[in-house]
Amino acid sequence: MPEKLLMKGNEAVAQGAIDAGCTHFFGYPITPQNQICEYMSVHLRAAGGVFLQAESEISAINMTYGVAAAGGRVMTSSSGPGIALKQEGLSYLIGAELPCLVVNMVRGGPGLGNIAAAQSDYWLATRGGGHGDGHIIVYAPATVQELYDLPHMAFDLADKYRNPTMILGDAILGQMMEPVEMRGRRQEPLPEKPWTTTGAKGRPRNIVNSLRIEPPELEQHCRKLEAKYQQIAATGTLWDEYGADDPEVLVTAYGTSARVCRSAVSQALEAGIRARLLRPISLFPFPSARLRELAEQAGKVLVVEMSLGQFLEDVRLAVEGRVPIRFHGRTGGMVPTPEDVLGEIRAAVEGT
Repeated sequence: MPEKLLMKGNEAVAQGAIDAGCTHFFGYPITPQNQICEYMSVHLRAAGGVFLQAESEISAINMTYGVAAAGGRVMTSSSGPGIALKQEGLSYLIGAELPCLVVNMVRGGPGLGNIAAAQSDYWLATRGGGHGDGHIIVYAPATVQELYDLPHMAFDLADKYRNPTMILGDAILGQMMEPVEMRGRRQEPLPEKPWTTTGAKGRPRNIVNSLRIEPPELEQHCRKLEAKYQQIAATGTLWDEYGADDPEVLVTAYGTSARVCRSAVSQALEAGIRARLLRPISLFPFPSARLRELAEQAGKVLVVEMSLGQFLEDVRLAVEGRVPIRFHGRTGGMVPTPEDVLGEIRAAVEGT
């Protein structure tokens, strides 16, 4: 039987990264993800890896760049203000096609905001990751088990596509405790990376760089990156569904909001309302085709999130105006309740 441990979300994502073969971690303290750094400082070092508390978030992301260029499996983590500081380095990682994992346990903003849970970093994650025509691959867990499991996939896809990945959590997911089924340390060897800067004895030298001065060269590079994103979208879109097979209303939410919505959908089903929940796990690429299919089947859509309409934008793009969309958003660290969502489901069905 696989071992099960009761773990906090912050601990689970750190242990998941270690078990996935993470060799280096660079971070800087910020609530509500400090336990990731604390856990890595003990357990990554015990596993033979390298932990370093950087002097700033900017230093941490550039140290991440260095290890990624040398071929190591490397991770950094922070929360909203720190992730904002990492944006330039993330863009350099995208431009240089370097794989890494970034974890964001979102807190309320803007500015220093507060340390309560929010989902207001959605645009920060899904609209690129820094300046320029680039994207990071983004996954949104809804359980502590997924926080443990997703680093395995995120690292593998980062290596496969030579692209940064992000796990987008929040303060609730980082602090809650749930049983986690452990899969143990990765046994298979990590993929070879012939492009790394590990010394050029016996082969031509490699150059890892994001600088392309000539416009035709940069355009060609950006089109190459876009082709990669299209390939990821064709093969790497993930979502979960729950509820009626013949829905009269589609509810969609991710992360903590989806946990709330699942309870509300269960209550709706008990009340005779045919509701279905679609929970995107991959936020980039976004499960647009499946969401559009279910929206047309149901005829009504309810979007729930802990921000003022960032996730809503991708739902609108997916639905393409074909059915009406109702929105329920909380912000500033406020969390929707199942009762609130159930009321919105009833209103959507009744057309009020």
